[in-house]
Amino acid sequence: MTQSTVSLANRPAWVELSSPDAEASRAFYARLFEWEIDVADDPQYGGYGIARIGEQSTAGIGPKQSPDAPTAWGVYIGTDDVDSLAQLVTSAGGTVVAEPFDVGDQGRMAVFADPTGAVISAWQAAGMRNWASHRPNAFSWAELNARGVDQAIPFYERVFGWTHKTTPGDSGAPDYTEFQVDGHSIAGAMEMNPQMPAGVPSYWGIYFDVEDVDDAYRRALAAGAQEMMAPQEFPGGRFAIVSDPQGASFGLLKTNPR
Repeated sequence: MTQSTVSLANRPAWVELSSPDAEASRAFYARLFEWEIDVADDPQYGGYGIARIGEQSTAGIGPKQSPDAPTAWGVYIGTDDVDSLAQLVTSAGGTVVAEPFDVGDQGRMAVFADPTGAVISAWQAAGMRNWASHRPNAFSWAELNARGVDQAIPFYERVFGWTHKTTPGDSGAPDYTEFQVDGHSIAGAMEMNPQMPAGVPSYWGIYFDVEDVDDAYRRALAAGAQEMMAPQEFPGGRFAIVSDPQGASFGLLKTNPR
């Protein structure tokens, strides 16, 4: 499904990878997902690469802006007014990590942290609108792993107007929350596993849609990824989680037909 003609306000609208070796990261994901990746010549974009599926953009890969920045995938939520959104973030108990700023002629963005410390960005599109998602080899799902998810849920409902439904976990698994827009689930959230090391902060993880989780998982490992969670079933389909050769984690997801 293409999202190019669908409003992305208050929904995931872009994903990007911040890498210590952007060239190596581009090679890994181009091999795994068969992306064509173009790197911007304009120095204002700092070597940022746009991954494409056909004529549509699907993800960004760029160098870390600071050596101390995490090597991680990040998700952007679409908005029609990022400046007003930034004001709302503060009043809702979050933090504005990066005040709204223009990204060339492509759009305007800001970076926030929710009350649990998880970082999420906002995107007000201008020139860049043609985003491929919810199709094979493209973004499929975003999931918050939080230390204190009950603090995060009201924050996202106030800032983005999301509603939520929570399903009790089975056999000791944590409850799972689905954030919704107009009754459609657009992202998930759960309490972070208490066995995670204390230094791991709350974070948003992302999943890419694949035709065959097991095949994509094997190919990712063959290309240098490390196993985090081997392929397994869940009530909605099948998934796996790996860490790419530069250390960024991401999921592989195949959902059951509805």
